[in-house]
Amino acid sequence: MSPVTVSRALAQLAAEGLVVTRPGAGAFRARPRPAAVPAGDTSWQEVALSADGAADRVPRSADATGVTVSLAAPPPGVVEFNGGYLHPSLQPERAMSEALARAGRRPGAWGRPPMEGLPELREWFARTIGGSVGAAEVLVSAGGQAALTTALRALAPPGAPVLVESPTYPGMLAIARSAGLRPVPVPVDADGVKPDLLADAFRATGARVFVCQPLFQNPTGAVLAPARRGEVLRIAREAGAFVVEDDFVRRLAHEDAGPLPRPLAADDPDGVVVHVGSLTKATSPSFRVCALAARGPVLERLRAIQVVDTFFVPRPLQEAALELVGSPAWPRHLRTVAAELRARRDAMTSALRLRLPELALPHIPSGGYHLWLRLPDGTEETVFTAAALRAGVALTPGRPYFSAEPPAAHVRLSFAAVAGTEEIAEGVRRLRAACDEVLPANRST
Repeated sequence: MSPVTVSRALAQLAAEGLVVTRPGAGAFRARPRPAAVPAGDTSWQEVALSADGAADRVPRSADATGVTVSLAAPPPGVVEFNGGYLHPSLQPERAMSEALARAGRRPGAWGRPPMEGLPELREWFARTIGGSVGAAEVLVSAGGQAALTTALRALAPPGAPVLVESPTYPGMLAIARSAGLRPVPVPVDADGVKPDLLADAFRATGARVFVCQPLFQNPTGAVLAPARRGEVLRIAREAGAFVVEDDFVRRLAHEDAGPLPRPLAADDPDGVVVHVGSLTKATSPSFRVCALAARGPVLERLRAIQVVDTFFVPRPLQEAALELVGSPAWPRHLRTVAAELRARRDAMTSALRLRLPELALPHIPSGGYHLWLRLPDGTEETVFTAAALRAGVALTPGRPYFSAEPPAAHVRLSFAAVAGTEEIAEGVRRLRAACDEVLPANRST
């Protein structure tokens, strides 16, 4: 075994309390553990957690199931079509390791950073957003989920409605509900959110926040059409509302995507848009560095809430982000990922059309890492998902992506978290067996 394997094994044994390590002496068997203390009675918490204090208040619900389905690793041998991050073979592990090593040697790298983030990193994020956005209008946040949480807490009081795309990212719905907000759906089609329905929703609810993903929307993959971009900003401005722009996969455009539209924040001089743009999706789940950008008085509220919640993003991670995005390895990595994602998307699309023509694929995205499929009428998502797992495929059911009743049964398939095109082909082959087991048309024959 290699020294790394031995070191990891000793660390695992130490974490489990089976051995103790003494520098310079070695590893020794730990003393026997004391008998376990009987568990106390925690039933009182059910009353405390269910009390919301006011009859007219929207109850908070901390439900992470829509998020954990993409975070939990499937059992060994199961094809991971439910993943939300790049497969390790696509992550820039060497470049990140080198960046972190260089960052650790920077003067002051382990000191306290500015609460808003390193000036150089804020400047880099501002340049990538474009338009008139400056470094002073950017906060460095600990990943997109944390930035969205800060934004919703800053913009909407408990009990308020918040407009969301339908379908939309389950993690954002979980944030809203845990804050006591009321998500109100606005339908999305192949060109993004429908402006007329957005205007209707603002008038009907009095909402002051709309959360959207204008580029490669999760889960549909839609891109907000050029003619709708200005309309969305105008409608929000007339409603006196903010648009939270979750620009989560801008750096995961496919090789054939062509020029990308600018972030909405780049075309917004009036402070309507609160922009969230993360490095995580293009790097690693643990590389949690993100931009939270806004202009006007709301910026101070965002900053205050973020400081109260987290103080600041660890400086070594910010320094490593600067090293990474400033290195020649960064553009090379993005080109490699763009080519790989296109190849995987095409492989999955072709395999689905060949083996599973019953599953409707209304849109093939040119960015992101997943496909959104509609199941045949009469199919139960939970039954289909369970059959897929029995066949050796983990996928994501569509229900958590809707804040209200879904119009049909859907599933989301990720092509980024698997090892390559061969695993995609094998996964689709296994899905064929699941379809034969549960789809209504196949059961009746």
